[in-house]
Amino acid sequence: MTPGPRNLITDVTGLNVGNAQDATVKTGVTVLTADAPFTAAVHVMGGAPGTRETDLLAPDKLVQEVDALVLSGGSALGLSAASGVTDALRAQGRGFDVGGQRVPIVPAAILFDLLNGGRKDWAENPYPALGHTALASAGPGFSLGSVGAGTGATTATLKGGLGSASAVLADGTTVGALVAVNALGSAINPETGQFWAAAFELNDELGGRGFAPPDPATPPSIKGLEGATTIAIVATDATLTQAEATRMAVAAHDGMARALVPSHTPYDGDLVFAAATGTRGPCDPVQLGHAAACCLSRAIARGVFAATAAPGDSLPTWQDLYGD
Repeated sequence: MTPGPRNLITDVTGLNVGNAQDATVKTGVTVLTADAPFTAAVHVMGGAPGTRETDLLAPDKLVQEVDALVLSGGSALGLSAASGVTDALRAQGRGFDVGGQRVPIVPAAILFDLLNGGRKDWAENPYPALGHTALASAGPGFSLGSVGAGTGATTATLKGGLGSASAVLADGTTVGALVAVNALGSAINPETGQFWAAAFELNDELGGRGFAPPDPATPPSIKGLEGATTIAIVATDATLTQAEATRMAVAAHDGMARALVPSHTPYDGDLVFAAATGTRGPCDPVQLGHAAACCLSRAIARGVFAATAAPGDSLPTWQDLYGD
């Protein structure tokens, strides 16, 4: 397994990602879209999710493809970001055809970043405009760290961030992950600064510091219980049904559990979307699920690794404490 040329989810041909953020509010939006509608699914493991249009991603529902997926800050207020994306896609003529009317299908998930030190006293909800801007900026290249939905994200001891990673399997299938890391738990061993995900590191993408396993006798580090949530997308160019994409999302949660300690708590809304563009043929589901989990572990660590400091931050970055 090797990274794709960008080591981003957009190594899956046809996918594009756009970010928009507000540094004053300390929040943002990330949009994944594609050249054409794509198969999508979802699986939720956290106890406090915030979502929009996820029920229609069940395999027994009418609509089997979506036009975009949205990750946003702002808790329930951030679900409005999908409205900005939906309006912009409709203006482009995108969407599910219902009697000549176009209805873009845009599932979304949010994380809680309302207590991160940013100004939240805005008079008008900023998320529809952020969603519109994120979609307009979508392309194959995008930044990681304190951008998009990762702008105001935090973990137990460090700033979180937006992460991504990819892998190319032996048969040529590409798998990628995109994640906004805002966990109740920690992405690192607090004694050493090494990432829990370091066992899956490729090409020193996490600083090449090696792996230190957790000490089971040491209680895990957690932040306050007011709100957290890590939200992710795993994607592939393999041809999948919605049911098969759901299984890929389920498997990818293993990667979250390997990278965040603890994860899937009652206070996290941990969620994984799955996307399949179908530009290649079928792929062995065991290999696909394993690759999705590994990519998500790496993406989580890369998001924390790439976070940058900003005025008013409540927590340091990994680079502040452990960078060279």
